[in-house]
Amino acid sequence: MPPLAPCDACPKPSITWLRYSGQHLCAAHLQESVERRVKKELKKQGGLPPGRIGVAYSGGKDSTTVLRLLHDVAGDRPDVEIVALTVDEGIAGYRPVALEVATKVTAQLGIRHEVRRVKDFAGVTMDEVHALDSDLGQCSFCGVFRRRLMNDFANEVGAARLVTGHNLDDTAQTILMNLCSADLEKLAKLGPHDVTKPGLVPRLTPLRVIPETEVYLYALTKGFTWHDEECPYSVNAQRAVYRDVLYKLEEARPGTRHALLRTFEELKPLLPDALARDGMRECVRCGEPSSGTLCKACQFRERIAAATA
Repeated sequence: MPPLAPCDACPKPSITWLRYSGQHLCAAHLQESVERRVKKELKKQGGLPPGRIGVAYSGGKDSTTVLRLLHDVAGDRPDVEIVALTVDEGIAGYRPVALEVATKVTAQLGIRHEVRRVKDFAGVTMDEVHALDSDLGQCSFCGVFRRRLMNDFANEVGAARLVTGHNLDDTAQTILMNLCSADLEKLAKLGPHDVTKPGLVPRLTPLRVIPETEVYLYALTKGFTWHDEECPYSVNAQRAVYRDVLYKLEEARPGTRHALLRTFEELKPLLPDALARDGMRECVRCGEPSSGTLCKACQFRERIAAATA
């Protein structure tokens, strides 16, 4: 295999070639590029307001990267406190290891770390959901419960913003999924948020412009410690189909992921109309914001209760 070309910014050998831009970058200039784009994106999304900032922290490469970057950005600000939250879905052999990593990293950084368990909220772990009925769709349940727990946590600690580690690949996949299903309501709820409905904490997604491979290389070259295992149930997730499709599209037409993000940005000013059509009310069971009589979390808890009856 021939060596990569020199870095475009210095004489050092490059470690990556960004096909969508044509750039060859060494480790140092890749790090600089990622940090510059993340800071620019964070500023575009309104920046970090004073007060507590919640970070959805799984212990994986993306959440570890965004946590460390925010720690660097806000390190000299006495008016900002970062609080990390890990959701324990109850997946044996997967989440316990990630929790160990998360506990170690947050202790090293001096960041408050909280854990919320799906079992306490839904009465079952994700392993138990799978054992009840593998057709229930663990990923759908898990995603709804995690989002609910994250929002509850952010409200509980009085967080002004909730930061997630969604990278460009994650974001482009979500946009493509919602476009293909014509689900404008879900697309309208996609962060980052300028304003939200009462009870919903606005999200910040500063990694959404950084491709997954670049997040990985950034974390690797910075020497970060993270949990590098895939959830055992993710192979059955619908998202995996869109991930594979998007990978092929990006290979054929570099820049496809960025184009999908730009499409979303163009549509975003029009999307509040999609939410207005159905309106937003309170769930009759828990009082949380919902587009229907029951929010998704309560609907799923009812299905679990029926399966365990």
